[in-house]
Amino acid sequence: MTPRNVEIDWEAARHANQQNWNDRVPLHEDAYGLDAFDDPTHLSDFIRHDLPVLESFLASHSVSGLDVCHLQCHIGTDTISLARAGATVTGVDFSRPALRAAAELARRTGVTATWVETDVLEARSAVEGEFDVVYTSIGTVTWLEDLDRWAAQIAALLRRGGIFFIRDGHPSLYALDEDAATLTIRYPYFGDGRAQQWDDASTYVGDGTVAHPRTFEWPHPLSEIIGALLRAGLRLIHFDEGRTLPWQFSPRMVEVDGDWAWPEGERNLVPCTYTIVARRD
Repeated sequence: MTPRNVEIDWEAARHANQQNWNDRVPLHEDAYGLDAFDDPTHLSDFIRHDLPVLESFLASHSVSGLDVCHLQCHIGTDTISLARAGATVTGVDFSRPALRAAAELARRTGVTATWVETDVLEARSAVEGEFDVVYTSIGTVTWLEDLDRWAAQIAALLRRGGIFFIRDGHPSLYALDEDAATLTIRYPYFGDGRAQQWDDASTYVGDGTVAHPRTFEWPHPLSEIIGALLRAGLRLIHFDEGRTLPWQFSPRMVEVDGDWAWPEGERNLVPCTYTIVARRD
C-alpha cells in the first residue's frame, strides 16, 4: 500500500488519528497478553529492554523513587512496568479509551499511577509537576507534525538534571518498502511538511480491524529529531542504533530472540531503531 502525501490541518489529522487509536484499544487489550501482568514481577518487553540503558544514565542507577512521565502511553503496559521498577509514574495519552484500559490494568494489578488525557503537544499545560525522567516508548514520533513543539514539552516537563529517553523506529527503516524482495527505498526519508495519508484497517498486532482506518503520519529524519531536542535546550548524552525491532515491519523479517530483524545477510545494511538519551542541564 502506498500512502498519499497530503496537505492537512493538524487538528483534522489529529482527530482522525485519535479515532483510529481509540478503535485499537480493545484489539490491543486482547493482543498484548495483559494476563501476564497478573504476575507482580512481570515487566513489558520494551521496559525490560530499555530500563538498563536508561538507568545507566541516572545518578542512582535506578528509577526507584523517581518521578517518571510516560508520553504517548497507550494502554499503559510500559507505564505500569516503570511503576513496578519503583518509579512514581504519570501516563499521558490523547485516547480516553486507552487511558481507561490503562487505569483498569493498574487497578487490577495493584499499581498506583496517574493518568492524564491530553495531546502530547500540550502536555506541559495539562500535566502537574516536574519529572526526573520523561520516557517515550516505540512508535511515537511519526504521529507528530511539529517536533519543535514536542521537544519543548519534554524540556518543560523535566526538572533540571532530568533525563529524556526515547527508543523508536529508525527513519531509515520507515523509508523502505516493507513488501519488496530486497531492501528498497519507497517512501521519503526527509519530510516536506505534508502528511502521509494511510488507509489501513489492521494494526501492528492482532488480527482485528478498526472502524476508522485512515491515519496521518509525518516522516522526520534523525537530524530533525535530534535538532528539535537540541533547540529545546536539551543536551544529547547518548545515541545508539539497533539491528532488531519489536514488531515485524516486513514479512521478510525473521524472529531473533523475541524481536525481528532482516535476514542475516542484510542485518548490517540498515538500522531498525534509534535510541536517544538527553539531559536538561
